[in-house]
Amino acid sequence: MSSKGRLRHLVIVLGDQLDANSAAFDGFDPHRDAVLQMEVLEEAAYIVQHKLRLAYFFASMRHFREELGALGRRVYYVSIDDPANTGAFETEIARAQHAFDPERTIVLEPGDWRVAEKLRRLPQPLEIRSDRHFLCSRSEFAAFIADHPRPILETFYRYMRKKTGILMDRYGKPIGGAWNFDAENRKSFGKSSPAIPSLPAQKMDAITIEVRDLVLKRFAENPGKLEDVDLPITRAQAIEQLNDFVSNRLPLFGTYQDAMRNGEPFLFHSRLSGPLNLHRLSPTEVMEAALKNEAVPLNALEGFVRQILGWREYVRGVYWQRMPQYADENVLGAHLPMPRIYWTGETEMRCLADAIAHTIEHAYAHHIERLMILGLFAMLLGVAPYEVHRWHMSMFWDAIDWVSLTNTLGMSQYGDGGALATKPYAASGNYIDRMSDHCRNCRFDPSKSIGEDACPFTTLYWNFLAKHRTRLSSNGRMRNQYLNLDRKDASELQAIRRQADKIVTSMV
Repeated sequence: MSSKGRLRHLVIVLGDQLDANSAAFDGFDPHRDAVLQMEVLEEAAYIVQHKLRLAYFFASMRHFREELGALGRRVYYVSIDDPANTGAFETEIARAQHAFDPERTIVLEPGDWRVAEKLRRLPQPLEIRSDRHFLCSRSEFAAFIADHPRPILETFYRYMRKKTGILMDRYGKPIGGAWNFDAENRKSFGKSSPAIPSLPAQKMDAITIEVRDLVLKRFAENPGKLEDVDLPITRAQAIEQLNDFVSNRLPLFGTYQDAMRNGEPFLFHSRLSGPLNLHRLSPTEVMEAALKNEAVPLNALEGFVRQILGWREYVRGVYWQRMPQYADENVLGAHLPMPRIYWTGETEMRCLADAIAHTIEHAYAHHIERLMILGLFAMLLGVAPYEVHRWHMSMFWDAIDWVSLTNTLGMSQYGDGGALATKPYAASGNYIDRMSDHCRNCRFDPSKSIGEDACPFTTLYWNFLAKHRTRLSSNGRMRNQYLNLDRKDASELQAIRRQADKIVTSMV
């Protein structure tokens, strides 16, 4: 890193801020300003990470460097294998400031509270700009919370629909006469289910091949497979992925969004979470592309819009409202470590083995596998919520702290006691049987909670309800579940508890 005269502005671009039109570039003068991008070991190793996740981030960052160069912007790029690399954001920023003596150092507000704290503690203060990638700023969300002290997603979602006018008619009413169409979006795959369209292949170029080889060499012991990087890395690939989804998957996405099929990791899901989380795509352009396809039925369109405009904005708002204490919340007192099977997939439970196999192979599992297989089993078992979050950050190529922590600790693990989700997503093996084909070829019976062939999900489900009765039985949304629990006599509950204890012991 050599100085070429004093800079006016040094613009820092973090790995999840790959947007050439972000607020960090407002007023950028290519003759007087420059960009700093950094691959640092501290970020690559603070948790052990799937090889494909590392490759995705590094390749995306390096391609963004090339895109900025094509726009005439000067970029100082510190690669992870640079001998001069000090290995941390703080020291690399200090090194750049010393080399270029900028009048001002600018950065977009980080998406990770941990990184924000690092930047806040720098000796030379940074100009931190609001991230307009999101449709609800942190300050606007704080004002929303002030007006809604006990918020729920549905209230926020309606607020955002009214604010943006998306899927609203000229009278200010929701198109179709309803705010959501969940009742139409719970179909499972039957014997005559539709064919799953293939994904567009993303070929590796020289930059991505270089990154793949670097990761295989330097992070050889990290989990997961890395034969190629068939992911939307460049801006052009992200747009191609978006167009393919809107044309080929979105029409049936809503109907089958909660369905699972053995050996099928992608189904009708978009795989747009990674490009969105790294700012390769904006939520506005994603929704606009979906809204333009007149062949998409309303149930699918609304279900997809709700994920982008509602859920994604909501979990980010909750994250920044409740951090840093949010990471420590654990109202159910769960304390177990993440079971080894989550890293290996070595289990006779067919549903869990399949979801973990998808994760090892693709660094991906679709949202219902994450919530109702991987997350559900961890919650029923009693795994510490933050450990679930750490595993999620380790193993998924699209994971970002503000997304992962809220979705794992808050939604799938109920660690926050209902701040995010109004009830625990607790279910027995019967739910998995209804929504998938896993159980028909599994040695475990989802209807049984006791015995050699009892489904561990079912055993742990009843034990979970009994164990947390004091806290959860007053939750109106769980009334029917506790009525069903009350039909079991004391001897059956005792047998369930003994079998649940054996399952827990076998997992730790």
